[in-house]
Amino acid sequence: MKRLSLQLTGLLALFALLPTAQAADHRDGPSATSNKDADINDLYAWTDSGGQKVNLVMTFNPAAPTGTLPSDAVLYVFHLNSKQTFTATASTEVRIICGFDAQQTISCWAGDSEYVTGKADAAQGLSSTSGKLKVFAGLRNDPFFFNIPGFAATVGAVKSAASSLTFDTAGCPKLDSATSNTLVTQLRTGANGAAPTDTFAGTNTLAIVVQVDKSLVTPGGPILGVWASTHRR
Repeated sequence: MKRLSLQLTGLLALFALLPTAQAADHRDGPSATSNKDADINDLYAWTDSGGQKVNLVMTFNPAAPTGTLPSDAVLYVFHLNSKQTFTATASTEVRIICGFDAQQTISCWAGDSEYVTGKADAAQGLSSTSGKLKVFAGLRNDPFFFNIPGFAATVGAVKSAASSLTFDTAGCPKLDSATSNTLVTQLRTGANGAAPTDTFAGTNTLAIVVQVDKSLVTPGGPILGVWASTHRR
């Protein structure tokens, strides 16, 4: 499963949180990778420009071959927990649950009030009768950018310096600005200063893309936490 959180009270607040509004996991353990149709890659969430629609994307089945279809044996679930403030402990959950039948007809429920069913593989997606829920499902290029050579080089640099590092009370290593900038630069480049590499370029993944009215998923308040899960039927 994947978790993230974002603020829905304004566009500026959303921009401030965009770096955290995603979760990625392309390398899982044996139990997940052996069930690729239930193996989540990434979770994305953001609002539209007017701040009234919440857009959600769950990608799954990493490196899916051309022609791969979603499984009719799995339910795909977006969990949306809303609350009044970031520090509040009480929250209200709304689930968006999507599943497929053997003919690739999708059925999606948003809470208890909104439902859509039909073929959702057209580019424009499939809308519920009220228009408050819209869904697309199908094979797409993997949108996640990850420069594995640069990441590996950075990890190697940190490991080689580990014995000389000192740590603060929170357990974080103390780095001077020059060292920090060197590591950040390495993350942005390839090995030995080469151009960065998009490791997942040219690979496909299955995606479920949902757009839902904010009013349907924020009954507990404007702060929204989002996580995703898959379940065998």
